[in-house]
Amino acid sequence: MTRYRCVPIPTETADRFRATGLDDRGNPVRRVAATAEGGYPCRHCLQLGRPGETMLLGSYDLPEPRGIYWTPSPIFLHARDCPRAETVDVLAPIVRANALVSVRAYDADHLCLYDLGQVCSGSEAEGPLRRALGDPRSRFVNIHTARPGCLLTRVERVTG
Repeated sequence: MTRYRCVPIPTETADRFRATGLDDRGNPVRRVAATAEGGYPCRHCLQLGRPGETMLLGSYDLPEPRGIYWTPSPIFLHARDCPRAETVDVLAPIVRANALVSVRAYDADHLCLYDLGQVCSGSEAEGPLRRALGDPRSRFVNIHTARPGCLLTRVERVTG
């Protein structure tokens, strides 16, 4: 069975958003209060914001894929310091909490492997994720929210 890890945004990026108040596109980050309805997934700790917690909203430049499929993505981030997630063989809570996610596999040339992509409930994403990572063509997988298309987490194989 293919082992995997969910990769949160770098701590340096989270710290920069918090310290400068600017996102990767130079826009001021927005401060919003998380609500009980959810929908405020922190891309650093990979946990949902709790009702009333202050979250930052900004644009994040995805490190991969590069080239044709590269895109920036809106992301939420806790306004307070939070620990960077360390998940192995566990689907990030922010993925499981989403009603609809898009599992997108990419090859070594950063091209999307359309036949491995799938839209499903976040609670059912582990099967499509393992299928994508089990394919030797896949180098990494990005999981996005399916409706707005925001990156939730990058996923990579654990080797060794």
